[in-house]
Amino acid sequence: MKTIAEARQIYQDTAVRGATPIELVIVLYDAAIEDMRRAIAAIQGSDVEARTRQVSHALMVLQQLQGTLDFERGGEAARQFEQFYNLVRAKLLEAQMRSSPELMQQQIRCMSEVRDCWTTARRLLQARPEAGPSAAGTPAAEGGTTEWSA
Repeated sequence: MKTIAEARQIYQDTAVRGATPIELVIVLYDAAIEDMRRAIAAIQGSDVEARTRQVSHALMVLQQLQGTLDFERGGEAARQFEQFYNLVRAKLLEAQMRSSPELMQQQIRCMSEVRDCWTTARRLLQARPEAGPSAAGTPAAEGGTTEWSA
């Protein structure tokens, strides 16, 4: 019999395999946000080991997000995302050192706002092929894929 954690991991693995690039970005944001929430709980519970583990994982997720930036095609947007990830990383480390749930919560808010923007972008891109004649000739309308990268 599978545990809830095992079942959750199987569900996440399955969702990731069929995800679009934007959906993968959203999954990474969700993971980082959840790591930060767990770090806050660890701070409040005076669990230094758990706090360190959660912050370390959030930092790895940020590294993954930053590693996918395409500076050639993404231009200024990619550079701004790089600055954003660097700032969040610095603030996470500061929250870790200060054991500050408030600072950690600020990073959750920042990440959540950007995550919501990615969700809106996904919704707009999914709606675009259904827009009718104006979508004709686009790769998605012709059975191809739409690809976007910061």
